[in-house]
This record gives sequence, C-alpha cells and structure tokens, in this order.
Amino acid sequence: MLFAELVATSATVGGTRSRKAKVEALAGLLRALAPAEIEAAVSWLAGEPRQGRLGTGWRTLAGLAVPPAALPGLTLAEVDEVLAELATSSGAGSARRRKELLTGLFGAATEDEQRFLFRLLTGELRQGALEGVLTEAVAVAAGIPSEQVRRGLMLSGSLPATARAALVDGAEAVAAFRLEVGRGIRPMLASPADTLAGAVAELAAAGGVTVEYKLDGARIQVHRDDDQVHVFTRSLRDITDRVPELVELARALPCRAVVLDGESLALTDDGRPRPFQETMRNTSAGTLRPRFFDCLHLDGVDLLDAPLRERLEALEKVAGPHRMPGLLDATAAQAATLLDEALEAGHEGVMVKSLGSPYAAGRRGKAWQKVKPAHTLDLVVLAVEWGYGRRTGKLSNIHLGARDPDGGPPVMVGKTFKGMTDELLSWQTEQFSARALSDDGHVVRLPADFVVEIELDGAQASTRYPGGVALRFARVLRYRPDKAAGDADTIDAVRALLH
Repeated sequence: MLFAELVATSATVGGTRSRKAKVEALAGLLRALAPAEIEAAVSWLAGEPRQGRLGTGWRTLAGLAVPPAALPGLTLAEVDEVLAELATSSGAGSARRRKELLTGLFGAATEDEQRFLFRLLTGELRQGALEGVLTEAVAVAAGIPSEQVRRGLMLSGSLPATARAALVDGAEAVAAFRLEVGRGIRPMLASPADTLAGAVAELAAAGGVTVEYKLDGARIQVHRDDDQVHVFTRSLRDITDRVPELVELARALPCRAVVLDGESLALTDDGRPRPFQETMRNTSAGTLRPRFFDCLHLDGVDLLDAPLRERLEALEKVAGPHRMPGLLDATAAQAATLLDEALEAGHEGVMVKSLGSPYAAGRRGKAWQKVKPAHTLDLVVLAVEWGYGRRTGKLSNIHLGARDPDGGPPVMVGKTFKGMTDELLSWQTEQFSARALSDDGHVVRLPADFVVEIELDGAQASTRYPGGVALRFARVLRYRPDKAAGDADTIDAVRALLH
C-alpha cells in the first residue's frame, strides 16, 4: 500500500467529529492492508512508530529543510524499513547515518506525508485516545464483535498484534490469546463515584462489595513463573531490574506461578506514604512496599473471569500479609469509617468494588469505583508558557487538555500555574524544553506525553475554550509519569462537574 493512502485516512479521521465516520474510514483502510503491513500501519494510526521512540526530536527534524516529492511513491514497507534502521542506528557514525536516513525519507515524501512523518516522529500524533476508535475499527474490518477484540487486546497487551490476528486469521486467532505469565496485561480501571454511600448501595445489590484503601502509589503487576519474575507498570513497561525488593518478595510467595495486581508505595520511617513523585523516582531505593488487591492467575489457573470474591480468596492464600487494607461485605457505615481511616493514614480515599465482577482489563467500568474527598482530574499538558517576575527563565503556566473519547486531540479546558514548587518548576523547564515541539518565545507547544493530576473546585461553562467548559481554581497536585494521554480524564468527565 502507498503511504499516502494511510496519511489521507489519518487526515479524514482528524477532520471529523463523528465517531462512526472515524471507525468507517479506519476500517476501510485496514481491510486493504497486506498482512505484513498491518502492525506498522496500526501503530502509526495510533500515533507511534512500532519501534518506539526513535530519538528524532523536533529540532532535528525542523532542521532538515528537505523539498517534498511532487507525487506519492513511498510504500508502507519502505517507511517502516527506514524507521527500523533509525531505531537500531547507534555507535560511531550513527548521527551521520541517521541524518542520511531522515533526509532520504523526507525527500521521497510529499508535503502531506512530510507533515504526517514530522508529527509521528516528534510524538505530536500520539494522543492515546484514538486506540479505542482503532480497536472498534479492527472489529468492524475483521467482522468480529468489538468485545472479543478488546479482550484480545487486554491479553496480548498490543493493539498491532491483536489487529494482525483479527484481520489475518479471524475470530479464532483473537480468541486464542490467553493470559501468559510473564507478559503484562491491561489493568482494570475504576470510575469516580458520586458518593461513597451511593457506590456501596449500587454494588452491594449486585452481590456484595469490598471497600479498600486507595493509595497514592504506583500501579504494579507482578508475574512469577517458578524463579522467573517480571514487574510491570500501569503502561506495561517492564521495571523488573529496578525493583529487586519486589522480585525478592515475589519469589518468597508460597506458590509456583502467580499474577498479582496492586500498588507499590514508598513509606516514611513511621509507615506513612511518601509523595507520589518519590515513589516513582526511587524505585530502586529499597523503600517500596507493595499492597496487592487482585490475583489474576495462581498455579496454572487463570482467574480473570472468576468473580472478585474468588480472586480475593486466592490473593489471601498466596499474599495475605501484603493485601490492600479493606473490608469484605462492608456496610455504608463501615465504608465511611474505613474512608476516615484511609485519609487519616495519609492515603487518597477508598475503592468500592463489586465482589461479583470479573477482571475487565483495560476497561473503566462501574464495577470498581473510587471515592476521594477532593475533585481531581488527570489531564494532558498541551503547552506551557515562559514565566515572568520571579519565574523568569522557567516554564510555568501550563495549558490543560481533557481526552476526547472519540479519538480526537485533547480538548483544552484551562490553564494553571498554581501549586508549583521551585523544584517542580525546574523539573518542568528541563523536561518540557527537551520535548518541545515549538517555542515562539512565549508559548512552548508539547506532544501529548505529560499527564498531570489537577485538583480543582469544579467546572464552569465557558466560551473561551472549545469544549465549552473551563476548570475552576485549578492547581497542580503532581505529575503522573505512570500514565499516558489515553489514561487522562475525558471532556465528558469535566462537563459532568458542571452539575
């Protein structure tokens, strides 16, 4: 297939607000792909080379100044071949070779193709939210129920691999994906609860609830198969080498094989949680303490489809001393007491979970609901402004975007410079400068790489921003390096705060 066809489809998807139209355009392209083209094409449509980051930043690409080709001639295979060589180019002479590769690629690309490549290689296409639309398009193109494709994605951990299985070999190949100990699976997610009492009442009616502490920690997934241990982050990044204490703990569990879901928390000497940034930064400092809240596999038995009550029994059997504090079959009064205890201990709040629910990995459903006393949102940093006064020379006021659930770019909902310490300002300046897409001396545009947790007093209707809503008294709580743009809260979640 010509690369121009994919670029044109991407433009069509970006130019419509209709989710149905996006899915139809993507499905049409997917049907036309050769088997060898599927994984690269799906990766690019999701906004990322399948080789990962290639080390080609905005400044490198902006300095190329290569005239575009008059007519399209590049194929998907040719583009993927160049990107693969870029990913493996290192050592003496690599800088010259990388420049040769980029110059050749951009010289063979039309103006539209150059724009797409620029955005792809700088991370500007990587919005994350498009994955849901792409997953639906794969289902339509392959003639497979979308729920089956989502489950395949959950178990494979890779949309390109799931798409290839669906489009080449059909439903049976997708159904063949199984939980594999040692390969991360998409984590189950929670939705915000309106009230604690309401969440308890709703889920208790479906077979009972468990109420657990909600920690200010980093999500972890621990896999053990005999002596082999792997530890994955929320985004399925393997951090095994950085957490020897978690590896040692996993090897000491009374089992042969297990997959556990939980959080890792850095603690002070008196047992209180350290700031989230410290948990993320000091993953090799020997101070991490895991708290597990789910067991997905135990000694050859997959438990994903088992009710949570059964999974918690397995968890107690294998990792009882390391369980998340909580109460089974809690009443509303007991849940309220547990919430007070969690807050007093320095934690965020509580989780309310249906004991009858399966593990719906990668989904943000109502079976798990989170209760926190303050309004918080995870938003994408779209841009940042250079400061003035005492903040001269620092990148300060950040532009905030909510996720478009239909796969479009994040929707701007406000700005803030509140809540930033001097240390955070220095971190922002260093990190944002290194990832800048452009800088006009006032505003620095950024790829959708940075997710920040914002505390706010609510939202208000506004004609200033495209989503028709603006944040009230927004302030920075922390950055979330464990989250990607696809994990950010949606514009619908922001609008819900109007009520």
